[in-house]
Amino acid sequence: MGSILRTRRRGILFVISGPSGVGKGTLRERLLARESQLVYSISATTRLPRPGERHGREYFFVSQAEFERLIREHQLLEWAFVYGNYYGTPRPFVLETLARGQDVLLEIDIQGAMQIKRRFPQGVFVFIMPPSMPELARRLAARGQDPPETIARRLAQYEEEIGHVKDYEYMVVNDQLECAVDELMAIVTAERCRVSRWMEEGDDSGTAFDEPPDEGQ
Repeated sequence: MGSILRTRRRGILFVISGPSGVGKGTLRERLLARESQLVYSISATTRLPRPGERHGREYFFVSQAEFERLIREHQLLEWAFVYGNYYGTPRPFVLETLARGQDVLLEIDIQGAMQIKRRFPQGVFVFIMPPSMPELARRLAARGQDPPETIARRLAQYEEEIGHVKDYEYMVVNDQLECAVDELMAIVTAERCRVSRWMEEGDDSGTAFDEPPDEGQ
């Protein structure tokens, strides 16, 4: 006999990432506004809040000592040290949400996405691509959030970051915003309809995160 279909599938982990300034945050907001069944997982960071940002909404803003405690106690699914600050995904919330059958959305940097990819390959990984290098530089400058030296450092890492696109299942070019959101919606819908998500046998979506995340990022 073949595999038996579930009456309810497990939650799906959707991960979107890409170079800094590519518009991940805007796409995430538009996607969540259109898809009420996606649950957003807020990251923790040691960087200072930007104007308008609030603890518990955009990020959990914590001290370096607190973040390092979370690392030691394996309370993060992934973490990375990026541009002088720690970023990471709190572990309990994501695991509990997936176990309830709800889909989770992560918007994280490329380092973090690759950590999760190695340990939870059944997730859905989407690379957000800028239309061009000059457009990425323009967007970084237009944000007005970073000093010129930070922008230059991020642009210098662009070629290395873009090389990771081969490690993702999907790529969305963020040129026309609404078109990019439509493509993300199509990815979410297609993955929810995948037959393997509803199979009882061969289910590998259980405790892949039981191992601690990679160290020394």
